[in-house]
This record gives sequence, C-alpha cells and structure tokens, in this order.
Amino acid sequence: MLIGFLSVNKSFAQQVIDTIDSEKGKIIIYANKTWEYVQDIGFDGVLNRELHTKVTQDPSLSFFQNWNTGVCYTSGRKNDMNKIKDTFPIWILNAAHPIYHPPVKGTVTSRYGYRSGRHHSGIDLDLDIGDTVRAAWDGKVRYAKYNDGGFGNLVIVRHYNGLETFYAHLSKLCVVPDQDVKAGDLLGLGGNTGRSFGPHLHFEVRFFDAAMNPEEVIDFSKFVCKDSILKVNKHIFVPGAKPSNSSSSETINSTKEAHLEEEGHNHEEEVLVVTDEKKEEKKPVVEPNKKKYYKVQRGDTLTEIAARNHTTVSKLCQLNGIRPSSPLQVGKSLRVK
Repeated sequence: MLIGFLSVNKSFAQQVIDTIDSEKGKIIIYANKTWEYVQDIGFDGVLNRELHTKVTQDPSLSFFQNWNTGVCYTSGRKNDMNKIKDTFPIWILNAAHPIYHPPVKGTVTSRYGYRSGRHHSGIDLDLDIGDTVRAAWDGKVRYAKYNDGGFGNLVIVRHYNGLETFYAHLSKLCVVPDQDVKAGDLLGLGGNTGRSFGPHLHFEVRFFDAAMNPEEVIDFSKFVCKDSILKVNKHIFVPGAKPSNSSSSETINSTKEAHLEEEGHNHEEEVLVVTDEKKEEKKPVVEPNKKKYYKVQRGDTLTEIAARNHTTVSKLCQLNGIRPSSPLQVGKSLRVK
C-alpha cells in the first residue's frame, strides 16, 4: 500500500489524510502522499520529566495526569489547585523550545472569566471559517476529534513546558493524536462547530487539567509570550482571575461578547445547560468591526435570511462555510455581514 511513497518530514502546512497502525508505530499519511512514522508507542505522556516528577510526587498535591487520546481531561479535573501552597516557576520558553506562535492573529472577542453568570475557561479569538489555526508551542497532539461536550472539532496539544492548549470549534482537523508538532505547525482550520455562535477560536491554557487565564502567559495584542517563565500558584487558577500583572482597575470580565453567546464548554460527562427562551431570542449585535450575525428561526430559509439582511445566498454560504442545500439549525447564528 505504501509502495512509491516518499518518507519525509511534514511541511509547515501539510494536511493529514489518513493514519495506519503498524509494528513500528502509527503511520501518518499526508495530502501530498508523503508519510512518516509516529513512534513512542509506549509513550507515557511526560514531555517535561522534571516538572512532572516534582508535581506528581508531592504528597500534598496528589496531582494526576496520564496520556489518554480519547478524553479532554485525563484527571477527570480532580486536581485541586487550592492545594498549591507556594509559588514555583515553570519555563514557558527555553533554549530547546524557544518559539511561541500565536494560534491565530485575531482580535480578542471574549475573555477568560464569568460570562452571563457562567465561567468561560478560555479566550475567544476572531477568525473566518477556513483560517489556519497553529500550535502555540512545541509539543505532541493528545486529542483531535469532534467533542460533543460543546467544543466541536477540538485539538489538544501537550507541550514540553508542562502546559496543554485547547483549540476548539474548528471546521477541519489537520492532525492526529500522538503526532509531534512544532510551534506554528498547522492544527486545523477555523470554524463554528459545537456550541458556538459565530466563527471564532476558543483557546485554553491548562496546567494538569486546570484552566488558567491565557493572558497570564500570552499578550494577545502583541502576539508574544509575556515572559519565558510562568509563576505557578493557586491564584492563577481562580475562575475569573485577571492576569497577575494587570492593574487593579482592569476588569477581565469587560468582554466584547457581541455575537458570541455563552458556549457552555463543559466536560463530556456533564449535563448541558439549556439557555432560557429570553436569551435564545437575543437579537444579533453588530461588532465594532461591523460583522453581523443572525440567529436562525424555525421555518427560515437561506433565501429569506439573505433577503432580510440585504445579502445573497452565495455570500451567506461563503461567510459560514456551508452549501445552499445545507440544513439550517434553529438557534444557530449565521454570519450575514
């Protein structure tokens, strides 16, 4: 089956089209018919041995983290960050892994914190459907599939610095579990899948399954890491916590929610929270960048929506990555401008 294929390293934006298990490891096949092996069949999930040992062997913490490519949270989110009594540093960039690459260069549309009374565990970045989404740091893909807990198409990367990053609502997955990636490598294409009301990237930064404010680590206005060292303490994991280096007058909850309603990013085993009727009837709001969204009502057609919003069916399909024959989901937001 593989005769005639040339084994080479993947290109910067190469797309995975198939995988095959073999005695030597998983074979990844790319769109240009090149392939490579993903080895480390017995990989235990530890990319930063020193940090992993320090955290897991501390009896006062009892933290757990394994390598499971089938679930979002390998500890069941049972690691209690309140057990951290002191502050300890972890490196974000070092000589062996010196590069950070922004997942997308989009504006922040919703920040970490409480939103409509519920906790938003990441940060939302604006993009258009089909935009490239890239790995923030060097690491290995732990999870890459559709997640029915609200994330839609989701990629999770575990990094050498001890963190994991989540990339949610993708329209297309371009990597597979166990695949090694470098900072800036293509992970998928931006989308609007899962519990999402308008195209965007939901991006999370987690330490042993616990979410922290991504702005604790990253300056999203300058597309750079804030520092090469992160000071870990229990306070940075508090739901709604603002970055530790922000001013006291800065409110992390002052978000541009606009077309992005509460996404309800929850564990796969949790019960989804149903929004009330008043919230569902919320009218579309125009963003400062003049993007406009329309919430699909029962009986709507693309032709009617296009006419109502002074656009065309072709333009609606282009903006939302759909076809004229695509079924419309009641309650789903379509970008109309």
